[in-house]
Amino acid sequence: MVFVIVIGLVVAAGGVVVAGNSYRFDERSVMIPVDGGHLEAVLTTPRGGEATGLVVMVHGDGPAEATQDGLYSPWFEAAADSGWATLSWSKPGIGGSTGDWLAQTLDDRATEVGVALDWAKRQTSVPSARIMLWGASQAGWVLPQVVAARSDIDGVVAVSTAVNWLRQGRYNLEAELDHQGASTAERKQSVSESDQVRAILQRGATYDEYRAATPEENPMSRERWRFVTLNFRSDATGDLRAAARRDVPWHLMAGEHDRNVDMDETERVYRDALGDQLTLSRFDAAHSMARPIMEDAQVVGIATSIAWPRALFAPGVLDDYRAFLTTHAD
Repeated sequence: MVFVIVIGLVVAAGGVVVAGNSYRFDERSVMIPVDGGHLEAVLTTPRGGEATGLVVMVHGDGPAEATQDGLYSPWFEAAADSGWATLSWSKPGIGGSTGDWLAQTLDDRATEVGVALDWAKRQTSVPSARIMLWGASQAGWVLPQVVAARSDIDGVVAVSTAVNWLRQGRYNLEAELDHQGASTAERKQSVSESDQVRAILQRGATYDEYRAATPEENPMSRERWRFVTLNFRSDATGDLRAAARRDVPWHLMAGEHDRNVDMDETERVYRDALGDQLTLSRFDAAHSMARPIMEDAQVVGIATSIAWPRALFAPGVLDDYRAFLTTHAD
């Protein structure tokens, strides 16, 4: 029955698809020069009005395209409703962007954000009087670096952000085992395999050494191994404390069903580092801020993303984002 519904939504003539994918913002493509190449980006602005400032989006992990294949549109719209423009770009090597995101350190990613910010501030057509950073998941290691290094950031929206790479990985493993109802033996084997990979990483093994020694059924690609070896020691705690000296508002958005990141740990570390600069909202949401069913039932998620992407999000998520941006518009 679910598959029939999906097919109906995909092939339906006009109505559902058009209505669900019509947004209250204008969008144009831009190119951001960087290191002899460029980043392919989109700039969205409020329809029929001027923007108060600019939200700069910082992706999480993975080969992210500027709009996340349209899934960022509800975020763009919420910002536009609040009077903000949004700038987002495809990671290096994705879409029309040059470079290779898997060759980047997290320091490189923070530098990239700074280059994009400097570019935006030079453009008379980009409303950069106020600047807000939005970042998700892996951006938790990027956002604090950017804030600590600059004096022109007016606020941060941190969505499901992580603190410590290795602890995050272990939390994710154990949460997935819980979700799958793994047996004691399965859990013991998975944790043992994870420990072996950690030991391989810690001793600085080459990719060939990793492939020869890894117990993983689906080993990482050479490119992914390189990315992990560059970044697996990451911990945001020190950078968060440095960022706190800038005294800007941070808003943490956490899902109660996040199996990727331990949001209780993130909240504790953020509160300790940021104090009263931090506000927090929790939602009946998964890691992506989607309703949990959207991640647990793939067919439902695909159908919703095609027909009505706003409905992917847990109740209150987009309203909360609008409210934070509206509060900090001046």
